[in-house]
Amino acid sequence: MTGRRVLFEYAVIGDVARCAAVDAETGLEAVAVGPAHGPRAALEFLALKKLERALAGPRPPVEPAPPPRRGKLA
Repeated sequence: MTGRRVLFEYAVIGDVARCAAVDAETGLEAVAVGPAHGPRAALEFLALKKLERALAGPRPPVEPAPPPRRGKLA
């Protein structure tokens, strides 16, 4: 992300780590969760990519799945 300031927040609870990427300008936050003993750079990368996608704007709506139908009983 060029020209944007991003803040990273880490929290470790037991065996789980949570990394939040926060856009300093808008306050928009994206969170990635993973193993506490894994590389922090991987969680930071994932949270940053999620934040970039959120800042890109809304995505086109996806058509809902058709309702489930009953199968044939034999």
